[in-house]
Amino acid sequence: MDSLTQIVLGGAVAAAIAPAKHRRAALLAGAALGTLPDLDVLPVSLLLADPIDRMSWHRGPSHSLFVLPFIAWLIWALCKRRGGRVAEAPTRWWWAILLALITHPLLDAFTVYGTQLWWPLSTPPVMWSSVFIIDPLYTVWLLAACGLAWWLREQRIAQLALLAGLLLSSAYLGWSLFAKQIIEQRAAAGLVAIGHADAPWVSVPMPLNTLLWRVVAMTPEGYLEGEYSLLVDRGPMQFKHYSSDTKALEAVQDFAAVSRIGWFNHGFQRARQMDGQLVLTDLRMGSEPDYFFNFAVARRDAEGRWQPLQPSEQIRLPQAHSRMSQLERLWQRIWQAPSG
Repeated sequence: MDSLTQIVLGGAVAAAIAPAKHRRAALLAGAALGTLPDLDVLPVSLLLADPIDRMSWHRGPSHSLFVLPFIAWLIWALCKRRGGRVAEAPTRWWWAILLALITHPLLDAFTVYGTQLWWPLSTPPVMWSSVFIIDPLYTVWLLAACGLAWWLREQRIAQLALLAGLLLSSAYLGWSLFAKQIIEQRAAAGLVAIGHADAPWVSVPMPLNTLLWRVVAMTPEGYLEGEYSLLVDRGPMQFKHYSSDTKALEAVQDFAAVSRIGWFNHGFQRARQMDGQLVLTDLRMGSEPDYFFNFAVARRDAEGRWQPLQPSEQIRLPQAHSRMSQLERLWQRIWQAPSG
């Protein structure tokens, strides 16, 4: 999720657990702890030259549920040794520090980008994919709770505000999972109707909401894309087919960069040739025809054979639509079913 959301989630969690007299300190500490796992972008950017490695190592070790408890213990032990608030209430501060840290990757796992919760195990990143990376209806409750808790300090109503903020934001996550189940039922019915019942697919909420969803299903020739509004659409989801150079993708599947990105995106990718290069596109993030992540992974040699690009190259493709026009279309689509 975005940085502001992680800051207010960490602050709300820590402040709800720490003693009331430590509430402001807990808000600040929780905000810092809620941001800490994302600082992996610094070593990743400095140490890794390949953009696929940089993308796939983000939300890696620093987001692991095997790693963060040790970091939490180290922070807790150092703070306790120095005395002060942690030494006054060590048990409550232990839980405040631990939960402020581990709620970060757990929330990230609700997005489609994916989070390596089980690193160093080689399982693909976890992507429950029920909320967009920025969703105001999740964040607003936590932001309000932290603001009230800072202003009200040790008053009992501050604790009630924190608990209410955490409850409402968690309820919104529950709603997103319920909405996702409805979408997946509609998507399954639509895929059965066109003879692709066994196609692997992923459902993704569209930006800033959980009312309009997008589904991508992979086929032997390419992929299918469908949209569905919970407010206005009825019946099975309708899909459009798009082609992908699956033959070229098969030829390069053993290249290191191709294996890594396929592991990271769970195989939801498009392949196409551009200027003698093979470009892979992550189909989970964006929508036709505009996608955020495109990587050149191979180039044809003089004999027409594919050779790996080392490192791969991130390609900035021209956008067919401006970000604002895309958001306007999505807003209209929430309330209006497609004609025909």
